[in-house]
Amino acid sequence: MRLNISVLCVIVLFSYAAAYDPLDPNGNITIKWDVVSWTADGYVAAVTMSNFQMYRHIMNPGWTLGWSWAKKEVIWSMVGSQTTEQGDCSKFKGNVPHCCKKTPTVVDFLPGVPYNQQFSNCCKGGVVAAWGQDPSSAVSAFQISVGQAGTSNKTVKLPKNFTLLAPGPGYTCGPAKIVPSTTFLTADKRRKTQALMTWNVTCTYSQFLARKNPSCCVSLSSFYNETITPCPSCACGCQNNKKNCVKGNSKFLDMVGLHTPKRDNEPLLQCTHHMCPIRVHWHVKTNYKDYWRVKLAVTNFNYRLNYSLWTLAVQHPNLNNVTQVFSFDYKPLLPYQSINDTGMFYGMKYFNDLLMEAGPSGNVQSEVLLQKNKETFTFNQGWAFPRRVYFNGEECMMPSPDSYPYLPNSSPKNVLNFQTFIISFLLFLALW
Repeated sequence: MRLNISVLCVIVLFSYAAAYDPLDPNGNITIKWDVVSWTADGYVAAVTMSNFQMYRHIMNPGWTLGWSWAKKEVIWSMVGSQTTEQGDCSKFKGNVPHCCKKTPTVVDFLPGVPYNQQFSNCCKGGVVAAWGQDPSSAVSAFQISVGQAGTSNKTVKLPKNFTLLAPGPGYTCGPAKIVPSTTFLTADKRRKTQALMTWNVTCTYSQFLARKNPSCCVSLSSFYNETITPCPSCACGCQNNKKNCVKGNSKFLDMVGLHTPKRDNEPLLQCTHHMCPIRVHWHVKTNYKDYWRVKLAVTNFNYRLNYSLWTLAVQHPNLNNVTQVFSFDYKPLLPYQSINDTGMFYGMKYFNDLLMEAGPSGNVQSEVLLQKNKETFTFNQGWAFPRRVYFNGEECMMPSPDSYPYLPNSSPKNVLNFQTFIISFLLFLALW
């Protein structure tokens, strides 16, 4: 009995830990349903998806939202989005619903749809920015008219079993919960109205559920050591990938349609020892009297995808003294308020916010100037290198700490002493 309880506790704790991000502990996607009017057989609701994650956005090809109806509801019409399947509506005469499936699947409209099919914050192809990067673009919404449902607060049954692909797996959604009704302000800002009924669904992300292997890796170098610490071998998994990767000079790259993303964003990788779509390189470039400078480079090895609205989150103890960032935007993140050791780098709009697919243009880079805190500043023990690195909200594989570039006046001294000892010992034997 004790063993069963212990196993259950471990499973519960592990499941919670998997969906917990230490650099963004409050990050989630909240889906809010506001019933704005009753109809003859149901209701009209405005559905708003808000991405409250600081550095994890929903990238192309966008979100896919699904749920199960509690009764025999149908969707009469939608504005700002559509379901992927209509289902069997053969029992309806005259007016045919938009969707009759028990488990509808909804996707956002692409940009450029007719004006009468648009809704506020819709029609972006399902791409939603991270809250920390651009709060105004971190929202997606649509309107839905539901039939064969309740027509009052007491008879409406909440949808259940919500699923969210954004665009791939990784999100787990909780049950819908009734919350205080949302209030709205009229255009002249002189009158408040409120929803007739509101419920929320909260979805959290787990990298463990999204994929077996990391999707990025980190390499390191410094001005004080000629050795470059590469990404770990097979950092993103090598099983079967080596057979499917493409060499940089391959004629296969000239095929038409090769660079078109797939719905599940399956990558087509350039052959490397690490087999990662993204590599982040951290180079300690210069050491001034009161400052030190780092060069950051992000390289795309995926021939099938341009990374738009990319983000790079870094945890480093000296990020509380960032003086200047060149050619990237920067925002400090304060996951624990009192500790300022985490920051987010992202591309400047219309300049380098699009990381091109693998090839000559498949990289972005910047430099960061940091002020020294002379009481704590040191290059020893890997202090100059980041503790954690996230690309697009995915934690990257770091090299082993014992492979970090070392200072010339530390480790080499022991090597030289050992070499001197060997030479002296051989001379002693020769003379003997």
